[in-house]
Amino acid sequence: MSDPNSGSTARRTGTGRGRRAVVLGGGMAGMLAAAALADRADEVVVVDRDRMPAGARSRKGLPQARHAHLLMAGGARAVESLLPGTTDRWVAAGARRVGVPTGLVVLGPHGWFPRRPETHFMMACTRDLLDLIVREQVLARPGITLREGTEAVALAGDAGRVTGVRVRDTEGDAGGTIEADLVVDACGRGSQAARRLVELGLPAVREETVDSGLVYATRIFRAPAGSEHFPLVTIQADARVPVPGRGATLVPVEGGRWLVTASGTRGGEPSREAAAFEPFLRTLRHPLVADLIAGAEPLTDVYLTRSTVNRRRYFERLPAWPEGFVVLGDAVAQFNPVYGQGMSVAAQSAVALRDLLGERELTAPGLARSVQRSVARVAGGAWDLATGEDINYPGAIGARPPVAARLLRGYFMRLMRTSTVNPKVLRHLMAVMTLSAPMTHLVRPEVVLGVLRGPGRATRTGPTITPAELALCGPGPS
Repeated sequence: MSDPNSGSTARRTGTGRGRRAVVLGGGMAGMLAAAALADRADEVVVVDRDRMPAGARSRKGLPQARHAHLLMAGGARAVESLLPGTTDRWVAAGARRVGVPTGLVVLGPHGWFPRRPETHFMMACTRDLLDLIVREQVLARPGITLREGTEAVALAGDAGRVTGVRVRDTEGDAGGTIEADLVVDACGRGSQAARRLVELGLPAVREETVDSGLVYATRIFRAPAGSEHFPLVTIQADARVPVPGRGATLVPVEGGRWLVTASGTRGGEPSREAAAFEPFLRTLRHPLVADLIAGAEPLTDVYLTRSTVNRRRYFERLPAWPEGFVVLGDAVAQFNPVYGQGMSVAAQSAVALRDLLGERELTAPGLARSVQRSVARVAGGAWDLATGEDINYPGAIGARPPVAARLLRGYFMRLMRTSTVNPKVLRHLMAVMTLSAPMTHLVRPEVVLGVLRGPGRATRTGPTITPAELALCGPGPS
């Protein structure tokens, strides 16, 4: 392999320019981190062990990409602030901008959510398309390069400062050290950041997991003609019932297709057998998704994944933190994908990196630790939402929440039920669920008053899908 430092710009001091940043990981989090660094470094090197595909195709290092991925409004806005025009590019490539809650047909734990006028949105397409558009935009920026087929094997430096990363070619033994003023670990679920810090002499990082045992099974179908504006359909599990949680999501994606992901927690998992896919969907709380695909043409086999554990690493709590090193994305907090939070949290973390960097140099004292603490705050609300629900399923593995958290869950459950009939409460709930507002929005006076009053009337008993939308799919089973 060629010299990792070849082609670098001359390094200067005192201006915050002429410096190099290295980003480990070429996925969504890594590319957005590179975009955040682009204005403060003359050279940003993105390192990834994969060879990136041409077009919107899957890659070995991201097997979970085959399953449903939704980019929430808060995440989409964060991406847009880093890479203006991205939303339009996604839409031009076939993604759907789905109005929330207008374009949603959702059975929540307490009933069907109403399809009220849009207050927020989410992007619906394959994960591969989301990544492709972001990757193309980032790599088109001057000074950003991608080093494919390259694996990071260790951090260079010591417990006081990280000075680069040692790498090797995945196709051979050649290696070297890429010197850097700032290294960002965005390696996702496979990140070795915690171990590498220990190798530098720092204490072990505290790690917490909550595992509901959820299994994902996904299959793609040809969408019926005329369904270009079809809603996103979700049947959620009800964690209050002491049985395995089963659910499904139908996502309209690019190319006139429906991506359908079925899910089940420990003891109620879906199968990878094609013949079992639709029957599993008929065991849910409502057979709507099964009815919609009953006559649809399958375009793929069934893909299965068990990589759904919630895992958080508390890097920000270490007594000391090395200058020149930051961890973000799934390497800090990975979430059960069913909640659609991971990419949005990664995008907001990249914005936090950009904002804290501001006009400072990459080597500014205390910068790395400030960023790490900010990233932890970004992840905190999403973590509480995901784990507070997952721990309640039968067989879930993880620490039980404290009494205060259990009392808060009672309030949240009442809020969820109230939101099915109260538009003001629904608006605030959707703001939090799309990561457009912090959790504190759910305890604003007008929301608390609405929750205390309760729903006041029964929730809708049937799906909110329209007769015209149903007609697109043919008669189907009832």
